Amino acid sequence: MTKEVGINQLKRRDFLKAGLVFGAGASGLAAGYAAVPDAFARAVYAAKKEGIANDNILVMIQLAGGNDGLRTLVPLADPTLHDLRPRLAGPMVSQALPLNTQYGLNHNLAGIKSLWDKGKVAVVQGVGYPNPTFSHFESIRIWETGDPTRRQVDGWLGRTLATNYDSNGHPLTGCACGATDTPGALRDLQATLTVIQDQKKFGFTGGSEVEAAVGALYKGTPGIYGALFDTAIATATETMATLRTSASSYQPMADYSDKVKLVYSSKNQLAAALQLAAELIVTGTGVKLLHVTLGGFDTHYTELNRHDDLMGYLDSAVAAFYQDLAAHNVADKVLIATWSEFGRRPRENASGGTDHGAAAPLLLIGDPVMGGLYGEEPSLTSLDTTGNLKYAVDFRSVYQEILSGHLGADAGKILGQTFDRVSFLRAPVAGPSARRALAV
Repeated sequence: MTKEVGINQLKRRDFLKAGLVFGAGASGLAAGYAAVPDAFARAVYAAKKEGIANDNILVMIQLAGGNDGLRTLVPLADPTLHDLRPRLAGPMVSQALPLNTQYGLNHNLAGIKSLWDKGKVAVVQGVGYPNPTFSHFESIRIWETGDPTRRQVDGWLGRTLATNYDSNGHPLTGCACGATDTPGALRDLQATLTVIQDQKKFGFTGGSEVEAAVGALYKGTPGIYGALFDTAIATATETMATLRTSASSYQPMADYSDKVKLVYSSKNQLAAALQLAAELIVTGTGVKLLHVTLGGFDTHYTELNRHDDLMGYLDSAVAAFYQDLAAHNVADKVLIATWSEFGRRPRENASGGTDHGAAAPLLLIGDPVMGGLYGEEPSLTSLDTTGNLKYAVDFRSVYQEILSGHLGADAGKILGQTFDRVSFLRAPVAGPSARRALAV
C-alpha cells in the first residue's frame, strides 16, 4: 500500500530543513510571486531583453585565506626579497620554475608551468584595490561584489547571471561545485543558480516523501501560485534528472586526486569539485559560470611547507581539469581564473609565516588566454605606509576583461564603471556594448 504524504504532514520548518527556501527576487515580489522557491521559479517571470549568445564558460577558483603572491610568482633576481624573508626566500628562489630571468613559478606548479610553455597561462601582476583592508571578511566581500566602497551587496557574477543569462531559466547556468553555501560572488536577488556539494546526494533532503509532499503542495494550490509551483518543482526535478544523466554519460579523461597530504586540511576537495565542473561542461548541461574553492592559505606560521603543499594541490587539480577538457575537445571555450582576498606581507613574521597583505598576482589559464606576464610587479623597495606591496592593477580591470572579452557581457553595466584594459585574451568576443556601438 502506497503511503500518502499530504501537505498537512509536513510542517513549514521541515520544508525549510528539506532545502526549499521560500522567497523571490525583487521583480518576483513586485509581481506578487512571494511564495515561490527562488532558485527555480525565476524561469516563470524572468525574461531578459539582451542575453549572451556565445558558448564560453568561466571557472573561478578561490584561494581562500590570502594567497602569498611572492611564493606563487617568485622574484628571482631581487636581493631585497632575501632581506625581507631570510628564512622563506632561499628555498623559494632556488627551486622556482623560471618563466624568464626575473620571475619564476612556485616549484610545485609544474603542470601550470607546462601550460605556460604552451602559451595558455597569463599572470597578471600586482592586482589589488585602493585603500586595502586586511580583514578576511571585508576583503572577500570587496572581491565578491567588485566594490571597494562596500556599498554593493550583490556578487559580480550574480549580477552577470541576473542581467545576461536568466532568460533561459536554467538553474545550472551558474553553479558552485563542492560547496555547501552560495559563494558571495554568485549571489544576487535576481539570480538563479545551483550549489552542489556532492552530486550523488543532490536532491530533496528527505527523499521521496518530501518530493511527494512538494507535489501535494502545488497540486493543492489554486491559480497562478499552483502554476508557479508546478513549474518550479518540474524544473527542480528536471535538474536532478539532468545531473543523473550527466553522471552516467561522462567519462573522465584525466586522473583527479584529492589524496594529498596537507599540513592543515583545506576543508575543500578541489579535485572533486573541478571534476564535477568538467562533467557539467563536457555533458552539455548549459553551465556557464562555475565557482570552486581551495582553502588553507592563511599562512601566519610554518608557511614554507604549508604553501608548497597547497600549490601542489592546486597544480594537480587544475592540470587534470585542463587535460580532461582538452581530451573532450571543449578546452577552447573555458577560461580558468584564480582569486584571493589579498596577498601576504612582503616581510616574514617571527613564526615562519606571513601576515595579511595587499597586492598579489592572479592566474588566467586556458585556451582563450594569450600567455604572458601582465601588469607590473610591485616594488619590494617602495612599500606603502603599512609595509605592504602597492597594487598596479585594479582587480576590476581583470573582471572587466573576463566579462566583456570572454563572456561577452556588458562589463560597464555590471561593474558600474570602466577600468584600464588588461588584454590577456587571445580573441576577445564582442559584448553588448560593442554590438550597440557597431549598430549605431
